[in-house]
Amino acid sequence: MRERNVDERSVAENGGGASARPMLASERTGFVARHDLWTDAQYAAAGQMRRVMDEIGIEMVRFSFVDQHGILRSKTIARAGVAAALRSGVTAPSSLLLKDTSGQSVFSVFAEDTGVGVEGFSGAGDIVMVPDPQTFRVLPWAERTAWILCDLRFPDGSPVPFCTRTMLRTELATLASRGYGMTVGAELEFHVYRLDENVLEAAHVGVPGHPGDALVVGPTTRGSQLLQEEALDAMQPLVNALYTGLTLLDLPLRSIELEFGPSQFEITMEAGDAASIADAIVLCRMAVRRIARGLGYHATFMSRPQAAEGASTGWHLHQSLRDISTGDPVFAPDDQTAPLSDLGVAYLAGLLAHAPAAAAFATPTVNGYKRYQPFSLAPDRIAWGIDNKGAMVRAVGGQGDPATRLENRSGEPAANPYLYIVSQLISGMDGVDRGLVPPAPTTDPYRADAPHLPASLGEAVDALVGDEAFRQALGNAVVDWYATVKRAEFGRYLRHVSDWEQREYFEIF
Repeated sequence: MRERNVDERSVAENGGGASARPMLASERTGFVARHDLWTDAQYAAAGQMRRVMDEIGIEMVRFSFVDQHGILRSKTIARAGVAAALRSGVTAPSSLLLKDTSGQSVFSVFAEDTGVGVEGFSGAGDIVMVPDPQTFRVLPWAERTAWILCDLRFPDGSPVPFCTRTMLRTELATLASRGYGMTVGAELEFHVYRLDENVLEAAHVGVPGHPGDALVVGPTTRGSQLLQEEALDAMQPLVNALYTGLTLLDLPLRSIELEFGPSQFEITMEAGDAASIADAIVLCRMAVRRIARGLGYHATFMSRPQAAEGASTGWHLHQSLRDISTGDPVFAPDDQTAPLSDLGVAYLAGLLAHAPAAAAFATPTVNGYKRYQPFSLAPDRIAWGIDNKGAMVRAVGGQGDPATRLENRSGEPAANPYLYIVSQLISGMDGVDRGLVPPAPTTDPYRADAPHLPASLGEAVDALVGDEAFRQALGNAVVDWYATVKRAEFGRYLRHVSDWEQREYFEIF
């Protein structure tokens, strides 16, 4: 049995090692205190961390941040170093924010002028990962290991403008100054495959700009049987493990479902505050992948992997606004004949008006655009409908329904949750500010006379670059940084000679 922190002695003194002891009132020193980065609630959460770590014997804590692609980057801090890490954060190379999905640097990371348009990135110098103790979780799949989510700061204490978690909180603070809060709910689809190999081989090893071969996998369900109970029964060990793991992480799990496509599943979450749900999605995706791997499966949130011709995966983002002073939702109409309130209608119009630019955040991968196909339960054009699951935006609810909301069905499950939600908030509130009016709802979304969604990541990024509402909200530096990173990723894709091209042209020309 481990000794409690009040009596804990060093190993040399026959004790159990360093106490967790993250923060006492007299110890409020270091980077966090110097720059006044925590609230009283965060200091209280740090105290709770101490008790949990000592009582259950946590020996390692992963300090993680979410990069521009929605991927977790972390350092694992040993128990003895946790107190210092809480007081002063953990450093990481700033160059991590200047890479594409392959790990290839897009900017001149070692130059004095990196070309990113923001000071603080020269020489691949360090940024500081500032932990948020309120996100502390004990990881059910890693022995005596916990996890904490961080925000990014420069060494002088100023915020890193490319920290996507901070971007969302900044926009939500602006929304709150207008008297509103944002509520979101998430439906995340994903594929689970049987791993046919568990050992990395030379072919799997890649370099920046050229990832290695993908893992060899096999199907887990036959497909074409949406919500079939017996097919889900066959995967019950995974379902049980997901339920147990996600529940232990205090995630707002609502359902685990069998989806239409082969090897395809869906997790839905209870609606909640936008900032909290974004954090939950980050942790949920990691948990699903890790839990599946522990059972010999490979889970992927890639939208359209090979052998998924029947059904791609999406991320349906439910969203609404509420009055902060009363907590009342504000999208429900007073008129029985109207689907939304006047505010909700204008917000909807904003989503439609900025859909091409928002797609760069909602569907940030090359692969995700292969999902936009007609009659596929995924949208292919910019239209809305009343409870119509073929439209890009689905209006749900009506008079007297506090859950009246808009569901954007265009996103992919690999999207960075902070940027996806930010894109909706910026778009919708611009519609409110300008009093935009949407077209009539569609009743035939795949034959509607409506503009198509971008056909590629390149088209979406071009739309983002030219969208003034996004530039005004995020700033030119952020928009240009993100566009540069994604254009580099798209450029590598265009330069790659695919198996399709080889089959199509090699013999006939």
